[in-house]
Amino acid sequence: MLTLSLNSLSVDLLNPADARDRARMGTRYCWGGYIWQVNDEHAGPLLSGPEYPAELSPTPFNGQGAPESFRHAEFGSDKPLILENGRGFIIGIGEVAPGNGDDLVVTKPCSWSVTRSAAAIDFYTVQAGGKYGCRLSRRIALEGRSLTSFTKIVNTGTVPLPVHWFAHPFFALTDGLISCGLPRSWDMAENPGFGFDGERRLGMLRRFKDKLDGHFQQLVVGPKTPLRAAVSHPRLSKVFFSTDFTPDQCPVWGNSNTWSIEPYIMAALAPGATRSWTLTYEFGAVM
Repeated sequence: MLTLSLNSLSVDLLNPADARDRARMGTRYCWGGYIWQVNDEHAGPLLSGPEYPAELSPTPFNGQGAPESFRHAEFGSDKPLILENGRGFIIGIGEVAPGNGDDLVVTKPCSWSVTRSAAAIDFYTVQAGGKYGCRLSRRIALEGRSLTSFTKIVNTGTVPLPVHWFAHPFFALTDGLISCGLPRSWDMAENPGFGFDGERRLGMLRRFKDKLDGHFQQLVVGPKTPLRAAVSHPRLSKVFFSTDFTPDQCPVWGNSNTWSIEPYIMAALAPGATRSWTLTYEFGAVM
């Protein structure tokens, strides 16, 4: 495990070179820059997970903390993006091949260089396979009570590179519920899991019973409006979660242990082109 610390906050990140951490990673989330937990010396662990805290070793698919993912299949259709017959590479993870059933197994993980400074940890890898290739940079930085996650990807291949990325932060519930302020131009269709109150704050319509009980719902993203979510927290005044881009789509999901809002980028990056973006988490004062 790698750790960033500043004042009362510490950030635990999975180490892609550590075999014990690799067992937690799987084929869903990017290995470099995987935020496993944020801790406050007074309030304790601040992030959650679909199985947290009952399972200290959650399944790699569920994970915990604030992971990010480069999809290997198109959302909704499951059309492969880079892989052919289950073989090729997943961005940020490595070369894969078919396993049992529909599972994929990592046959050759990415080789990550990791550089530390006082306030940040940088991760860098290069991947190539056939007509596809990329250079991927990730930086996790801590300043005050703000944590930033910066990503830059360069297409080094000979054809457009499908970049279907999303963040999957797992926020802690307060007595089994969540409350979240969103940009005024954002909306949501009527559904059985989530709704807005009179102040246009999104919340759960009921407490979910267990980790298998939950709801997934797409938000309607306001035009040219980056995400800024003001999320409730059981031990902090609030957590602000922001993007520096307007998401191409943004679902929300929750179960009995956690709630998540998932900004997406879906792009075809031309050969030689670069795309970069930043996420910011601002952790409020301890109550």
